[in-house]
Amino acid sequence: MNDRASFTRMQDSTREDWALILPEAMKMARSLPERVLAHLALLDGDFGGFPVDRYTHCLQTATLALKDGRDDEYVTCALLHDIGDTLGSYNHPDIAAAILKPFVSEENLWMVQHHGIFQGYNFFHHIGMDRDMRNTFQGHPHYERTAEFVELYDNPAFNPAVKAEPIETFVPIVQRVLAKPRNTIYKAAVDAQ
Repeated sequence: MNDRASFTRMQDSTREDWALILPEAMKMARSLPERVLAHLALLDGDFGGFPVDRYTHCLQTATLALKDGRDDEYVTCALLHDIGDTLGSYNHPDIAAAILKPFVSEENLWMVQHHGIFQGYNFFHHIGMDRDMRNTFQGHPHYERTAEFVELYDNPAFNPAVKAEPIETFVPIVQRVLAKPRNTIYKAAVDAQ
């Protein structure tokens, strides 16, 4: 981009400035699936003491969901549920949820955002934490969905003997899900493009 906006404070921006900025922003947005998948690949080789590296864990989780007939959105959530491990050592589910928020349903967003607490049922008692922490959410409309996600997909996806689908299987799925946001303050601008 050779032309640039002329303002130095956002409040001084003009329609002409935004006519330059918005197409560039949309070009960047269209490359989001590739950037997200590149970030997911950072988990490759990161074992952190686990039986499989975090990348394999994500691939195994998504493979289980895919083989179980889950839809594209759910499979994408399964694949990306731990993408935040590299940036959010203490809140990785929040990172994944922030990435997925514009593209997924409320129930899938809640599932991703809370999966860490629900997975904690399986190990928190070994590290001095309350394994029943998830029970604070009992009665929540997405409690059972999240418990099921952990039980069927997240929990069993640490098996070195299990062959996961390669990332190439998931690329078109992620591209479809991240193609157009439906939950964003910028929806009108996106729809206009």
